[in-house]
Amino acid sequence: MAYNLLKGKKGIIFGALDENSIAWKTAERVHEEGGTFVLTNAPIAMRMGQIKELAEKTNSEIIPADATNEEDLKNLVEKSMEILGGKLDFVLHSIGMSVNVRKGRHYTDENYSFTEKGWDVSALSFHKVMQSLYKAEAMNEWGSIVALTYMAAQRTFPDYNDMADNKAYLESVARSFGYFFGKEQKVRVNTISQSPTPTTAGQGVKGFGGFINYAEKMSPLGNATADDCANYTISLFSDLTKKVTMQNLFHDGGFSNTGVSQEVIDEFSE
Repeated sequence: MAYNLLKGKKGIIFGALDENSIAWKTAERVHEEGGTFVLTNAPIAMRMGQIKELAEKTNSEIIPADATNEEDLKNLVEKSMEILGGKLDFVLHSIGMSVNVRKGRHYTDENYSFTEKGWDVSALSFHKVMQSLYKAEAMNEWGSIVALTYMAAQRTFPDYNDMADNKAYLESVARSFGYFFGKEQKVRVNTISQSPTPTTAGQGVKGFGGFINYAEKMSPLGNATADDCANYTISLFSDLTKKVTMQNLFHDGGFSNTGVSQEVIDEFSE
């Protein structure tokens, strides 16, 4: 059901790869709620995914951009405002990648050039995106910027590897930049700490299937799906959350506040 929550609002959505991605689901929901947007992803990711299909479905234009490249981002921001006819109201940062995970390097045996690349893509890119928006004064007052994270930033999950460090950095950037964006341009910055979700990136983590089943048993409401996350993101893009900023918002069916569930106790009881 649509409520026209984003009627007249304009923005940029980073990271839509295929129909399993949260950015893809969010783009569909933004379109349903009356918002218009530009889609963007790194050129290599665009070759791997089906972003053109999403663009056609949502009447959107695509601007390729490497989120680690400042010139690409400057061009993206300028062209997006030209295409959309003015300043932006929302931005979704849904980008993450660990070369160490892809290459099977254990956390205690990192290749640091891999680490730096993953940090740049997954975390520092969020600062670069916001700095580009900030310097261009590209956001309307009461605009909303959201990035996706995971609670490995606070708790240890052995196979999440250096992505845990990246997410911790990402959340810190949201708080720090959120202060200046709020104080000086009345723009909100938040992160959503989502349940483990079977996206293309998520499924690349070792032992993902077992963990998603564990999280389902631990969460009183069950895991939040990609569609659920899209709905939550819409609420943060809307005017209904105008005073919510610098927050890391857990969207995980209650997992983050559950010590142990009865289902898990039963699993280990004789």
